[in-house]
Order: sequence, then structure tokens, then C-alpha cells
Amino acid sequence: MQRLSTYRNLQILLVVMTVIGMSFALFFLQRYMGLSPCPLCIFQRIGLMVMGSFALVAALFNPKSKAVRLVLWLGSLLGIGWAAGVAARHVWLQHLPADQVPSCGPGLDYWLDTLPMSEVLNQVFAGSGECASVDWTFLGFSIPEQSLLLFSLLLIVHILILVRILKPRL
Repeated sequence: MQRLSTYRNLQILLVVMTVIGMSFALFFLQRYMGLSPCPLCIFQRIGLMVMGSFALVAALFNPKSKAVRLVLWLGSLLGIGWAAGVAARHVWLQHLPADQVPSCGPGLDYWLDTLPMSEVLNQVFAGSGECASVDWTFLGFSIPEQSLLLFSLLLIVHILILVRILKPRL
């Protein structure tokens, strides 16, 4: 068990989970099921890819410096923390009463073309009817609820990595 929880193996686990998560989103949900991602889904994917990118660098180079490991860990943590925060907001929107759900607005492409980035972020996080709809469930969980569960587990892995960085002989 200790061999499985080495710094490098934990980083590889994050990379594998990124590949699985993105493959599920792109190939199963989008291609096979025909579901288009809403703006909040896209922002969750960005956070997952940021985490995976930092984890990939950490796994490939396996830095020995504690400072470099902490910087890579922080970048990875910020990515998955972002994704978890967006997923939590998405779950909240889906559980609003019908009369409180924001109306559907223009798509993300339109916002990116016409608004400054700060306003795009405000519009995305305000949500829309598109983000509040539940298009598919598995075991009673919507896609954002499944994402939040995955991201929470990945945050736990980040805690294990931090422990490994700070006390490498555990």
C-alpha cells in the first residue's frame, strides 16, 4: 500500500482520473449520448484539465525539491478546487425551485465574443435554465453531482499528496 501512495504514483492517479473524466465527458456524454455541455460544465472541464496538466508535469519530472513539488501541488489544487466550486454551484442551481431558476440566455460563444472576461464569468456563474436542467442521471445522481463527487475524491488525493510532500518518509 505504501508503494501505491508514493508522490509519483499519486500524481499518475490524478492524470489517469483526468483522462477518464475527460473521456467520459467527451466520448460518452457528448458523442454517444448527444449532450452538449453548458457553460458551467465547460468551466468544470477546464479545472479538471488544469489539475491534470500540473499532475502530468509532476509525474513526468518527479521533482525532488519540496518547493517545486509544493508549487505543482498548488497549481493542481487550484484547478480541482475551481472545478469542485463550479460543480457545487451547478448542483445548487439544479436544486433551485422551478420559479427561481434563471432563464436561458445566449451561449458562451456569444458572451466570449461580446463581453469582457469579468462579465463573462459573472454571466456564467449566474447560471441559466440550460445549466439547471437535468438531462441524464446515473444511480440517481445528475452529471454535476457525479462531477462534484469525483472532484471531492480528487481533493482527498491532494491531501494525501501534501502529506507525502511534507513528510516523505511516512
